Amino acid sequence: MKTLKVALLGCGNVGAQVARILLEDASELAARAGAKLELSGIAVRNIEAKRDVELPRELFTTDALALIADADVVIELLGGMEPAGELISAALASGASVVTGNKALLAVRGAELGALAAANGAQLRYEAAVAGAIPILRPITDSLSGDRITKVMGIVNGTTNFILDAMDTTGAQFADVLAEAQALGYAEADPTADVEGHDAAAKAAILASLAFHTDFDLADVHCEGISSVSAADVAAAADAGMVIKLLAIAERLEAGIAVRVHPTLLPRKHPLASVHGAYNAVFVEAENAGELMFYGAGAGGAPTASAIMGDTVAIARRLVADAPVIASGVRGSQPALRFDQIATSYWISLRVADESGVLSRIAALFAEHGVSIELLRQSVVDSADGGSALLRIVTHKSTEAALAATVAAVGKLDVVKEVTSVLRVEGN
Repeated sequence: MKTLKVALLGCGNVGAQVARILLEDASELAARAGAKLELSGIAVRNIEAKRDVELPRELFTTDALALIADADVVIELLGGMEPAGELISAALASGASVVTGNKALLAVRGAELGALAAANGAQLRYEAAVAGAIPILRPITDSLSGDRITKVMGIVNGTTNFILDAMDTTGAQFADVLAEAQALGYAEADPTADVEGHDAAAKAAILASLAFHTDFDLADVHCEGISSVSAADVAAAADAGMVIKLLAIAERLEAGIAVRVHPTLLPRKHPLASVHGAYNAVFVEAENAGELMFYGAGAGGAPTASAIMGDTVAIARRLVADAPVIASGVRGSQPALRFDQIATSYWISLRVADESGVLSRIAALFAEHGVSIELLRQSVVDSADGGSALLRIVTHKSTEAALAATVAAVGKLDVVKEVTSVLRVEGN
């Protein structure tokens, strides 16, 4: 049986689990791959660092380039832009195939690295870069390759879903749930990448690139986080039979492709509304297949290692068969739309003066901007600040530009005391 040398770059939580699987399940992996997968070495910054899995010390090295030079397959789990980018480039240039879960790097340099792989007859696979253990990238590129995907919409960040779900079920404020998420290890000490949507935006760029056969990067993704979502917003959504989720959305519109990440209101009947805790889910719409849902663990050492090993076995099978790497199709045919060009619906919360004529003035401004009101709800009057009421308005779909202009104009009315929140709506 042929032996393939596998070089592992990085031995953190995920890397340690990958090394464990390669060593403990060697015979089973060989049977599935058609070749022995030999862990030839593990490149790390600090050989003496404590790790979750006990591994043979002789496997460790600080010389990543020497390890790459002798490898058939390179698994990159260092994360970040550099030295990961340099090492992946070196591996692909040498003809070695690469498995990575580095969504940040792929979102910026995915097209470049894909071209380098193709030029050298190497494979570049990255199932673990989006939604952890959930097999979503291969279904998009393989199973749905004969279909026409129209929309991909997903919860792809477990930290934000944990926070929003806890706010929904307990009524707690954002800051309190974030502190709990940090204490439980769901959120980093610096949670910016998660709560401001940057992590989800990188994954949205990858999903859009694969679904619509066009190279998108972070600059093409409109990104908003959840730090401004209040307990009042969550309670109001629940009162209306809805839930707030941070969604990554990529959709095919008549003028091009829109890619966005933002807090979104979903009806509770929508499949994504029932995704709880730190779990991930991706909802795909295709012309012939219809609606598909992919659900599972979006992070964690063992779940992410499962996706890494799936890619590794797939690469090994192709190498054993000596099969050529087939390009995924025509690239660059779909323009990325500016955010103000897309059509969406708004949920707008306003604190207004409790006096006659307020509703008619607000409705007139909406009409003036060509935005139609689908639903209007008024809360009990609050007399504590001189008399005010809370209005919640759901609009029909309109362009983002028209909706934003409407909100700006309404906020200037003397009868509007505050625009308390603006959220977008999907699935209604």
